[in-house]
Amino acid sequence: MEYIKLNDGFKIPAIGFGTFMIPADGSTYEAVKTALDFGIRHIDTAVAYFNEQEVGQAVADSDVEREDVWITSKLWLQDYAYEDAKKAIDLSLEKLGTDYMDLYLLHQPYGKVTEGWKALEEAKEEGKIKSIGVSNMTPTLWNKWVSQFDSMPSVNQVEFNPYIQQKELSEILKPLDVKIQAWGPLGRGNANLLNEPVISEIAEKYGKNAGQVILRFENQEGIIVFPKSTNPERIKSNMEIFDFELTDDEMDKLRALDTGKGSHDPDAPGVGEMLMNAFDVHAND
Repeated sequence: MEYIKLNDGFKIPAIGFGTFMIPADGSTYEAVKTALDFGIRHIDTAVAYFNEQEVGQAVADSDVEREDVWITSKLWLQDYAYEDAKKAIDLSLEKLGTDYMDLYLLHQPYGKVTEGWKALEEAKEEGKIKSIGVSNMTPTLWNKWVSQFDSMPSVNQVEFNPYIQQKELSEILKPLDVKIQAWGPLGRGNANLLNEPVISEIAEKYGKNAGQVILRFENQEGIIVFPKSTNPERIKSNMEIFDFELTDDEMDKLRALDTGKGSHDPDAPGVGEMLMNAFDVHAND
């Protein structure tokens, strides 16, 4: 397993396993257990995924020691008010069945962001969280909020794949040693992306599939990835990206696929309000 060092000194597995949109009907448990069995040591979940409990149970029931698994979760913006955030952090720990989380993020950059961040900072000081970060922050949103923080995030989890390479954001984050985590690293199954001629050509050369080429590209760019699948064969193949290396010319060809546009625009008018009213994360508590 390859690791990437964060600006707070902790080392995060370079490739992990995502659980977004995997139901909490036993499916998340089975998928996470499978991922751990295949050697994946980084699991990404969130309060708003409604599957923290199954993630935690899968880790507890695996043969892997807790300290060897990197668990990421995220605070939903419904709970950004300081006191609410403190309670939500404890609830995440309870659902995950762990004394600490390796990484906890502000899931969306709207609402009482500075209060939520303060709660994360304090939870880090208390040992409840090792690393803290943000998510879905564009350059505009990063500049708006992070200047108000007392500490620097370790990561910014954003949409990233060959079609949306976050070049402007990277220019801001790199001098700060803030790492980008990619959600949707395979373009959420975008057929156009997976069938790009240059990707198919490279895949054929190395005897790999399109997904492996894309993930290897992102890894060589220093991006932390956590592809999602419930298919055991796909889970296994997604982590088999360290036995080949893309050339400088191949990297440049893949960089040229960037359109600068993703499936989600956090800067669009009304996004914050829409997400704030999307659902109630405590409806089933």
